[in-house]
Amino acid sequence: MNGAESLVQTLLDGRVDVCFTNPGTSEMHFCAALDQIDGMHCILCLFEGVVTGAADGYGRMLDRPAATLLHLGPGLGNGLSNLHNAKKARTPIVNIIGEHATYHVEYDAPLTADIEGIARPVSDWVCTSADSTSVASDAARAIAASCVSPGAVATLVLPADTAWGRSNGPARVISPAMPVKPESSAVQDCARALRSGEPAMLLLGGKALRAGPLETAGRIAVGTGASMRSELMAARTERGAGRVSIERIPYPVDQAVEILKDVRHLILVGTVKPVAFFAYPDKPSLLTPPDCEVHTLAGPADDLPAALDWLAEELGVRSTAPELQVSQRPDLVSGALTTESIGSAVGHLLPENAIVCDESITSGRGLHLFTRGCAPHDWLAGTGGAIGRGLPEATGAAVACPDRPVLCLSGDGSAMYTLQALWTQAREDLDVTTVIFS
Repeated sequence: MNGAESLVQTLLDGRVDVCFTNPGTSEMHFCAALDQIDGMHCILCLFEGVVTGAADGYGRMLDRPAATLLHLGPGLGNGLSNLHNAKKARTPIVNIIGEHATYHVEYDAPLTADIEGIARPVSDWVCTSADSTSVASDAARAIAASCVSPGAVATLVLPADTAWGRSNGPARVISPAMPVKPESSAVQDCARALRSGEPAMLLLGGKALRAGPLETAGRIAVGTGASMRSELMAARTERGAGRVSIERIPYPVDQAVEILKDVRHLILVGTVKPVAFFAYPDKPSLLTPPDCEVHTLAGPADDLPAALDWLAEELGVRSTAPELQVSQRPDLVSGALTTESIGSAVGHLLPENAIVCDESITSGRGLHLFTRGCAPHDWLAGTGGAIGRGLPEATGAAVACPDRPVLCLSGDGSAMYTLQALWTQAREDLDVTTVIFS
């Protein structure tokens, strides 16, 4: 077994069985290993931004990583924007980058680049395999690093000679660290704030926006009179009829400041303090008022369901009924395409259990209001602000959940960055409906 084969087998043993690829010469031994070893679903993409965006969508839906395969520094560079989005979303990804043979790097061939330097800003973990006998163990560490709660981008650089050289076989899978429960002091501090009688808000992010934790947060909100919002750019929100409805912190600074102006206690659950997307003259960067006290119940890496359960127990509201969204679809309207008519159409026609990949930008600002009463569905939003993620993300989500319909809503400019995703969707016969707003 050579290094590439030991890598593929280790990936499979670690439940990484999908690889989005755009390979080149340096990755041919890895490609050959994919053919030699059964079990890996290898998906070709025509552009590296599709590779990385698809891995993001896949990881968001399954909470486990896909692998990518990219060609040297320039190939990695072409995929950076969607790796940036994935890192901001805290998506698990094993990002594999081919490199020149170790002895060839010193000759500075045309494609030679500082791959680790390119990878670090968009990765949580970076490693270059030193030789063919270390590839498998490096892969096992990469899988574990990507699965650290709530998810991370782990980049493994694979020099060509480590792929073709002889290995010692696959490595043992490493169990990732488990999410930690919050400190008792944090739970008690948040409970005091919610009992204070002063205006309080729960601000939720990450896995706190799944149906179960949202329901617990809804109990807390009803039982204490607190309001509830989600972070602006949520990786995945489970929403729709029968679930607790939650609105986002608005994008426009003035609207966000207005919503937060009376809040005296902000309880963070799986997210960070709300900040403006950009700086503007005479507008604040931090959106909370100066006299607002910020309390952290649990950070993004913590056990968010357990944290909310503990807080509900501390407050004595575990049996309180949350407010659930009633089933309500808007009527179809005729006439010109407007924000309202678009929202009505999407809300009226959205299938049950759909996955919505939303990169509709300005055309879709009202979509949340028109779709909150639809049948249960998942909503994936842009976490890092880099455009060109919608079509690739929908591709990955459809691979992850082949039994669910995927709706991609994309602005025309965003779609132009990664149109190649449509080719992969057709080649893989994926259930994706794409709507382009022009």
